[in-house]
Amino acid sequence: MEYKIKQKSFLIATVFGVVAWMLSESFAIGTVAFMLMLLPALIEVYIPYAKDNPEHLWFKRKLYGWGWTPVTWQGWLVTLLYIGLVVLFSLTVNESSPAREIFFTFGLPVLLLKISFLRIAYKKGESPRWQWAGKPEAKKE
Repeated sequence: MEYKIKQKSFLIATVFGVVAWMLSESFAIGTVAFMLMLLPALIEVYIPYAKDNPEHLWFKRKLYGWGWTPVTWQGWLVTLLYIGLVVLFSLTVNESSPAREIFFTFGLPVLLLKISFLRIAYKKGESPRWQWAGKPEAKKE
């Protein structure tokens, strides 16, 4: 099955994001406005894609690009736990922390978390591959 974002929704989100960026003179606010405007179009595509899961995988291939997206509560829990732990470890360092301390209190734990997260996603999800709108990218010959 093919899952596509409606072009009209994407265009409207882009216009509102650019207008918000121009009015606020802030790239961050424009980006947030763009994502908030695009969110309904993304959800409209994401929910049917997530529900099309007869194998009950925690992670499915991303609709666009390479990698995974969580599609069950277990996948979302693992993802949010990963993000929360990265944020927690980031609070252990500040500008006066020596490089060795930063490596052992942030760098190494986040590297181990990332490896664990990728192993879980690989084990509990589809094998990743490049695809565009739910269809595998055609091989160029």
